[in-house]
Amino acid sequence: MPDYQLNHAVTDLEGNQLLAAGTRLSGPVMETLTCSQPTAVATRRLLDYRQVRPDLLGFFAAAPYDVIFHDPARQRALLAIAGDVVMPEAVLESLYYFRRVDFYTYRHTLLVFALSILIARELINDADALMQEIIAGPTHDIGKLCVPLEILTKVSPLTETEFDHLRHHVLAGYVLLSYYFRDSTILAARVARDHHERRDGSGYPLGRPIDHLMTDIIMVSDVYDALISPRPYRPVSYDNRSALEEITRQAGAGIISETVARVLVALNRRSRPHYSRCVLSTERRGTPPENNGYGVIEK
Repeated sequence: MPDYQLNHAVTDLEGNQLLAAGTRLSGPVMETLTCSQPTAVATRRLLDYRQVRPDLLGFFAAAPYDVIFHDPARQRALLAIAGDVVMPEAVLESLYYFRRVDFYTYRHTLLVFALSILIARELINDADALMQEIIAGPTHDIGKLCVPLEILTKVSPLTETEFDHLRHHVLAGYVLLSYYFRDSTILAARVARDHHERRDGSGYPLGRPIDHLMTDIIMVSDVYDALISPRPYRPVSYDNRSALEEITRQAGAGIISETVARVLVALNRRSRPHYSRCVLSTERRGTPPENNGYGVIEK
């Protein structure tokens, strides 16, 4: 596999440059990066950090998550798992930075994490294996630290140059998490790098096919929350039916995992069926929002 190459510099929360634009993320480069700081890493429990727990509980109460997280036993199990997640303080500070400057990214990151736990619980039966998959916490979009706020919050469609800078967040996230965790092989760093790749090879940064369970789970959760959430470029978010129909369409086209999509559909049903009994219908009854700028690039 060819080395990844940075189109833009990677800087930490304080603005310190970790790697310059044009750097190839070769093995020696990543090894030097992860060994550039003392091995000791100050850590904190995710749900004990500032307002994270009450914020997350508040997010659960808003539709359509009120259906997904309504079951008390399901919510208790989720919080028990999330409560065991310990992260470097620098990562938590970076997450909390978005609470102040781009609340959507803060909310989105926490909800994708919570939803990924529920989906993973359905697909991973072994408790130790489950913790290995989700232990890194809500980190998939940490690379947005390196994207200018005027791009993250832009109301109109992005230009090709701006979209290139937005796409930079996946490699920036890989670098940042490798640096903060002192390990470029950890799952969190790889998921940050790969969560915009697709199973059919249509994604980025390399456009290579991805077939990895946790990446699939984050991928589907990420798309779903992006569709149903209000965004500056979209006056109205997708209604839940339209969002699930779009997820179903992508699963049918082999873009995302059909199994993970099936679990997501099951979680949205009040009858709580097992995902294996859910049929992904091709019928389209929802109506995507008008003037939707999702994925639109200005020419």
